[in-house]
Amino acid sequence: MIDQSHASARPGSPPPRGGSGGAGTPPARLPVGHGTGRFLVLAGVFVCAACGLVYELELVAVAAYLAGDSVTQTSVVLSVMVFAMGVGSLVAKRLRRHAAAGFGAIETLLALVGGCSAMALYAVFAWTGDRGGVWADGPRCLLVVFSLVIGLLIGAEVPLLMELIQRIRRQDAGRAVADLFAADYVGALAGGLAFPFLLLPFLGQLTGALLTGAVNTVVGAALVLGLFRRDLSRRARRLLRAANTAVLAVLALTAVCVDDFERAARHAVYGADVRVALQTGVQEVVLTGGTDGRPLKLFLDGRLRISGRDERRYHEALVHPAMTGPHRRVLILGGGDGLAAREVLRHPDVRRVDVVERDPEIARLARRDPALAALGGHAYRDPRLRLATADVFDRLRRVPPAAYDVIVCDLPGPAATAGAKPYSQEFYGLARRALAPGGRLVVHAGPVSARPRAFWTVEATLRAAGLRTAPYRAAAPGGPARAPRDRGSPRDRGFVLAARTTPALRLDPRGPRPETLTQAALTEQARAVGRTRVPGLPPSTLVHPRY
Repeated sequence: MIDQSHASARPGSPPPRGGSGGAGTPPARLPVGHGTGRFLVLAGVFVCAACGLVYELELVAVAAYLAGDSVTQTSVVLSVMVFAMGVGSLVAKRLRRHAAAGFGAIETLLALVGGCSAMALYAVFAWTGDRGGVWADGPRCLLVVFSLVIGLLIGAEVPLLMELIQRIRRQDAGRAVADLFAADYVGALAGGLAFPFLLLPFLGQLTGALLTGAVNTVVGAALVLGLFRRDLSRRARRLLRAANTAVLAVLALTAVCVDDFERAARHAVYGADVRVALQTGVQEVVLTGGTDGRPLKLFLDGRLRISGRDERRYHEALVHPAMTGPHRRVLILGGGDGLAAREVLRHPDVRRVDVVERDPEIARLARRDPALAALGGHAYRDPRLRLATADVFDRLRRVPPAAYDVIVCDLPGPAATAGAKPYSQEFYGLARRALAPGGRLVVHAGPVSARPRAFWTVEATLRAAGLRTAPYRAAAPGGPARAPRDRGSPRDRGFVLAARTTPALRLDPRGPRPETLTQAALTEQARAVGRTRVPGLPPSTLVHPRY
């Protein structure tokens, strides 16, 4: 009995019945041996799979950075891309008789679309996005379009690559699929590791995507024009060569202009007075103003974190109600900018302040940037302050029981996925354990008027952790409707004061007097918050975030 796979490997022999190649499709005429050719195709599969996954991760990263809510953005990108890959596989069946030319055209288009996708999304966000940081319909639609197109092209790769492999040497379909998928999955692993550990930290999102597109172009062109050139007509070779040269030129020219583009887009998003812009290992940090009388603003991942116009109102409301009572030992979770520490250190009875900040660049800026350091009252010069760079959840797990009189959670606010972790019942249980008898915990719980359900979920989660609560807020004079209109600045900010026994919401009459907060205003704002209560909300946990 003759093995069909070996028999059909001879040049000029007809394909076996039931083979995965098209009936009557001649074997490939290769410039190298069949074994070498097959290895080169699988190497191409490896590289193309790595590039495809990088495009996917780029879309997820850019979308999560610009739009927030990484779970939603990841779900949209992955679901649309997987659906499109299935459609692409079906469409590619029509190209099997022209597998080499079809694969070359697909890789050229994929390199162009995938390589430029991050820049296009950022451009649309910068020049048409909502001034409050929430995506307008244009960027949302563009994210779906890119996910759909890239998914279609990636899905079309597999049937064509299978056809090319089978044309080199016919073999059992199961073995061919196993070899193809093995190269594909290992390539995906390489791309998945290269993106966070190489491309993102060393090149950034935009340049990393452009370089990936260039690699995709070169490998796709080399595979088709080098290995399968005899399967293409002279005209097809010229067209493919010209298309790949044009794509490489576009990607190279775009890469040269990346820095200028980033500056222009950054000015469109943040204004013309950007002084510091850096990508740390944690987030993008942008600092504007702070000179020539312009208010200082700190943006983290595109969202306004500090505004010199109203930061004192926020930090005084966050800190001073919690300092009524014992406050010799204070823990600040977040707050690497030093502004919460400034308010804590105004109390002379404080003996030690521990600040836990996950991004060391924020603390470095708070020390070295003249405007930010001055705004923070040069808190880092005070010998009572000690800084630890760590994840706040992990650090709180290592805090011994009853270690602190006051814990201040100066965090961005509850959000989906990673942002929900320090607003979970488990986190507040650890904080409760770390509080000394009579100690207090204060939590920034986000805007009340814009997200009342999230605010009251924080309060319900604190109560579920065994703490009694006193919710309140800080708003602009005249109420939330007259709050500052800085881009991304909420109309009001909500807080929850918590303790083992019901905490009295008052200012320490013996402590320093806040500039923007009075006892009457604090009482009135607490009453106003009470009128927004959303009853019956379940607590948020690590395994079931509810924000």
